[in-house]
Amino acid sequence: MIWFYEAMGSIRAFMELGGNVLWAIMLVLFLMWTFILERLWYFYRVHPQRKQQILNLWDSRSDTTSWYAKRIREGLVSETSLSLKQNVGLIKVLIAICPLLGLLGTVTGMITVFDVMTYSGGGNARAMAGGVSMATVPTMAGMVAALSGVYFGTWLEHKAQVETEKLEDLLQQH
Repeated sequence: MIWFYEAMGSIRAFMELGGNVLWAIMLVLFLMWTFILERLWYFYRVHPQRKQQILNLWDSRSDTTSWYAKRIREGLVSETSLSLKQNVGLIKVLIAICPLLGLLGTVTGMITVFDVMTYSGGGNARAMAGGVSMATVPTMAGMVAALSGVYFGTWLEHKAQVETEKLEDLLQQH
């Protein structure tokens, strides 16, 4: 249990080093990974069952060649595609927000540096160090947060497209 307190102390020290913008980056990162994990859950737990239900529904139809049957097929594929792509756009937006929040941290950190320079005359490097860390740490954190989600955002989008195409191929006329 001691390791937990040490870890929390390290996180707290890191958050103080980067300023208030790091809390916003942490919130966006938490939301992004919550949605990524939800999509992974959907792809591997919910979607296979849903796909099987759709296939059973389609196979139970006696008519799969008429104009109405083709529209029903298009509707099933479209609904499934929407379900597969749900929250993927939001994940990509959260990925894009992370570096922007890092830039906001850079700006606020530099404002802190200029404030210190105003009061101390610019010659006190030790006084400016806090502002410099507030300028660099959020930038780094924003980039790392964005990079942690870039792969999964792209992969989820591709996976949704592939699963939609697979379903289209499985819903054949009989």
